[in-house]
Amino acid sequence: MVSAVSFFGRLCGRQKKKEEERRLRANDRHFNLSYRYADNAIRTSKYNVFTFLPLNLFEQFRRLANCFFLFLFTLQLIPQISSLAWFTTAALLTVVLSITAVKDATDDINRHRSDKEVNNREVSVLINGELQREKWMNVQVGDVVQLENNQFVTADLLLLSSREPLNLVYVETAELDGETNLKVKQALTVTGQLGGATEVLASFHGEVRCEPPNNRLDKFKGTLRVDGQTYSLDNDKVLLRGCTVRNTEWCFGLVIFAGPDTKLMQNSGKTTFKRTGIDHLMNVLVLGIFVSLLAMCSILAVGHAIWDTKEGSAFTVFLPGEPGVDAPLSSFLTFWSYVILLNTVVPMSLFVSVEVIRLGNSFYIDWDRKMYYPKCDTPAQARTTTLNEELGQIKYIFSDKTGTLTQNIMTFNKCSINGRNYGELLDLSGQKKEEVDFSWNQLADPKFTFHDQSLVETIKEGNTEAQAFFRLLALCHTVMPEEKTEGELFYQAQSPDEGALVTAARNFGFVFRSRTPETITVMEMGTWITYDLLAVLDFNNERKRMSVIVRTPEGRLTLYCKGADAIIYERLHSSCSKLMGATSEHLDEYAGDGLRTLVLAYKDLDERYVKEWMRRHHKASITVDGRDEKLDRLYDEIEKDLLLLGATAVEDKLQDGVPQTIEQLAKADIKMWVLTGDKQETAENIGYSCNMLREEMKDVFVVSASTAEGVKEELRSARKIMCPTAAEEPTVTKARAGLFWLQKTDTVHDDQVEGEYALVMNGHSLAFALEKDLELELLRTACMCQTVICCRVTPLQKARVVELVKKYKQAVTLAIGDGANDVSMIKAAHIGVGISGQEGMQAVLSSDYSFAQFRYLQRLLLVHGRWSYLRMCKFLQYFFYKNFTFTFVHVWYAFFCGFSAQTVYDQWFVSMYNVLYTLLPVVGMSLFDQDVNDRWSFQHPQLYSSGPLSVYFNKKSFVRCVMHSCYSSLVVFFIPWAAMHDTVRDDGKDVADYQSFALLVQTCLLIVVNMQLCLDTYYWTAVNQLFMWGSLAIYFATTFTMHSNDMFFIFASVFPFVGTARSSLNQPNVWLTIFLTCLLCGLPVMACRFMILQLRPTIIDKVRHKVRTETLPAPEPRRPPARRTSTRRSSYAFSHTQGYGDLVTSRRFLLKRPLKSRPALFDKMGSPLAQNQPTMTEEFRLQFAGNPL
Repeated sequence: MVSAVSFFGRLCGRQKKKEEERRLRANDRHFNLSYRYADNAIRTSKYNVFTFLPLNLFEQFRRLANCFFLFLFTLQLIPQISSLAWFTTAALLTVVLSITAVKDATDDINRHRSDKEVNNREVSVLINGELQREKWMNVQVGDVVQLENNQFVTADLLLLSSREPLNLVYVETAELDGETNLKVKQALTVTGQLGGATEVLASFHGEVRCEPPNNRLDKFKGTLRVDGQTYSLDNDKVLLRGCTVRNTEWCFGLVIFAGPDTKLMQNSGKTTFKRTGIDHLMNVLVLGIFVSLLAMCSILAVGHAIWDTKEGSAFTVFLPGEPGVDAPLSSFLTFWSYVILLNTVVPMSLFVSVEVIRLGNSFYIDWDRKMYYPKCDTPAQARTTTLNEELGQIKYIFSDKTGTLTQNIMTFNKCSINGRNYGELLDLSGQKKEEVDFSWNQLADPKFTFHDQSLVETIKEGNTEAQAFFRLLALCHTVMPEEKTEGELFYQAQSPDEGALVTAARNFGFVFRSRTPETITVMEMGTWITYDLLAVLDFNNERKRMSVIVRTPEGRLTLYCKGADAIIYERLHSSCSKLMGATSEHLDEYAGDGLRTLVLAYKDLDERYVKEWMRRHHKASITVDGRDEKLDRLYDEIEKDLLLLGATAVEDKLQDGVPQTIEQLAKADIKMWVLTGDKQETAENIGYSCNMLREEMKDVFVVSASTAEGVKEELRSARKIMCPTAAEEPTVTKARAGLFWLQKTDTVHDDQVEGEYALVMNGHSLAFALEKDLELELLRTACMCQTVICCRVTPLQKARVVELVKKYKQAVTLAIGDGANDVSMIKAAHIGVGISGQEGMQAVLSSDYSFAQFRYLQRLLLVHGRWSYLRMCKFLQYFFYKNFTFTFVHVWYAFFCGFSAQTVYDQWFVSMYNVLYTLLPVVGMSLFDQDVNDRWSFQHPQLYSSGPLSVYFNKKSFVRCVMHSCYSSLVVFFIPWAAMHDTVRDDGKDVADYQSFALLVQTCLLIVVNMQLCLDTYYWTAVNQLFMWGSLAIYFATTFTMHSNDMFFIFASVFPFVGTARSSLNQPNVWLTIFLTCLLCGLPVMACRFMILQLRPTIIDKVRHKVRTETLPAPEPRRPPARRTSTRRSSYAFSHTQGYGDLVTSRRFLLKRPLKSRPALFDKMGSPLAQNQPTMTEEFRLQFAGNPL
């Protein structure tokens, strides 16, 4: 109903103006309704009850073939020109339109059900001072809603208050970005004071002014005005629809954006009707065929006029003409009669068969047990049935990283402590070591695995360096612990990296138990120790390190630091040079394994120096101007002369088979682009782990300029290195395409490159590169590289990159992702693939195909896609061949029947040719044929490269098919004509009557096209055999039945060929004519194919020869990836954004909760985080408050 209202609103000219700023007031529906904001109902379906019929028919009649059949049906209603019954065309057209409509309706009903399920979810809404349960669809902008633990966020909300200390809320964003680690949101202190009292919340009338609806998931700008005071709002105070509340008993939020205005729905993109390249080609071919048909009919009509003028008068004695019909009018009527008669060049059964074949190939994907993921009970799913053959023509793949290539799970694999390497998986004999038994540690995480027992022994022996190493990991972090039951610890980390490191310390005996703003409690080898936390020197992207200053119970002050190797090394004491060399060797080894590394160091501090430093830190922290620069100088001052402890190696676990899949796709000449929101170091590291970036590449270009001119210069510089002879301006070929050649296309040609290169670009540079005057520079340089990685990319930028390649490369694209931030990219590409399973389902709901693991992509493309494309191309070639041959025989016969539009065949044969006699064999070939099996397809991925080049079916192959049909039709018509001309039976009777000739020609035609089918079939099954021989048997059975005396006696006018089959097919010369016709049609084809096979064999020919001469290749054994030699260090393992340093040292943070009740929320600006103050614990703040400089 909402869509209908908006439709009629647009119709009446009440189009909604573009929103420039959103303004709303809490608990004031009357005020907010005046702005006509969208409600919270969503609609992802394409149709409703009123629009289904017109929109669906409009979409179906966009196919020129359907318009052509409608036109033919109209002609057949005119008895003066129709030689075929009109109801046959009407019935077939109705069946075609109905089947497609039912399929579209079924898909849309499923969307309606999904929408209804979401819209009817319930949430608590504050209405008239009371919390009431309301459906999501009834929630309005400005409403205050209550969310509870594990509940989906209803709309985009401004967080008002929470049950948690400091008004924190933990949310899981898997539906948005595929990341399963929890994010932390915090309400403003002024709204946090509202607490959970409904009467207080109902009296809240704060006014929000913010940005209009947009698709930027990582940004929000706005202000909140309360009691005359204005407060700034950012993304950390907003809960987005699609998130899930975790570990939070309850929270309240103010609806800012609802329904289609939410960022989740804004990222959904516009639903488009996707058509394959073959569909577009078919439209052009149908138009060309229709023009050719009109030309043939015009020639035959002129022939009829000439014949009627010269010879027609001699026949009027036997066939008197209709009164008032002269030669010109007769020719005009003959023209339309031939239009009807020759329409079999494009029969409706072609499009029915195409849909059946696509449906069958979609079932193969759904039923493929090798694409089933048992861990999550998730099969592969073809969510559309119209794009299968396009899977065999992919040239560019655009992939997300987190949750698509990786599992977003970090594991502690190795470490280097005091120059000794721990964590090798294999022993000296090459056997896998047993897992370490952590049963001695009651608090160990049972999911943690390690394979080097010597590290445990070293710690138990009391090794000072090893214990200091894990003590640092247990203290230097911003992880937040949660202990639901005694001994059952859960760590909430901002990034999986930190969680993995703290878990490793936990298992090796240094268990982080709890924290307050002033202390950290650790259980070290069974002993409880509480450290005073004096300061947290937090991580950010510039520092690339984090430090904490703690005091032991004995009073010793220590600074613990961890960070990127290059950053820590330059801050080490000179005495560490020897240890630094040994650790560097281990870091290189870890980098070779694709692991993410951190270097650990510490420093003992003097009490007086720390007091003086803290005093200066406090002064800098309250400075307004240059505050960040002053703090950075203080951090640099104290983080010097560190003593090296060692290094950690964390694995960002890839999904199984990702490197092998990417390698296979590269061999298939498919280019891979990774578009990720992660930072550059992380993306590069994953690139090396996936073998997308390799040491043997000639160069890896990094584009990171912050100006348009700088980006242009870096792109051109990279291009000059790859191809010094490349022209300054790109070579662009302008052409026309599409129906009636109305669509203008610009194709940018690739420059020749020797060797392999890669391009890495950050989001800021990409924003400049996607501008109109730089987009071709980006495209040229990127397409010269084997691998492209774009970092910090927004969802909109992902879609624009895909659109850029689609626009200028005229290549088929595929986008694969798992989160809502990938939806725009998935919808923009020709093929969209969603990763389903543990992560969010937004990408799956918008995709064309889905499965649980990235590795299944190679089977989807190299097996199902290639087979589907090959089958569809062979089907179209054969279908056009058999129908053009069938039709051209009518043309040759016209010269012998006075151009009278008489059919050369029995009328029943004309009706059944495409429906009964030839349909099943070609459908059987198109469902079961395969050039090589799936294992050989994986063994030779180069077989796939023919698809993107459109080798198997294009305009040239269509012309060859027409020429072949023309030759076959000449043989099929003139060999029987010559054989029966002036021929008599064995008993001396004449056999050259029309009915006998028609039977002979149609029998020759049917056997010839079936013989051609046999020559085209690579893979024979029992079903193929049954369809082919069964169709011939059906032909002879129906022919003898319809030519029998009994049928003639019952329906004399319907079955006039009485006794023809019985009297003709018992003559030896008839069978000899059939054999000669088949021989003359088949021999040239076999001779031509033999010559091509000998002189210019294709890759398929070579592989098929290999299949016949060699044994079937065995499946490749699962083996660990070979260690690469690296000249670069692996990306450091750290948070993706600034850490929780301010948060964990805030006053009143992590207050101890009672089991049944909680203390009231804080009622004043007591949090340095809320006041945006730097980190300093309360102890030192009080100590130096009275001693200003």
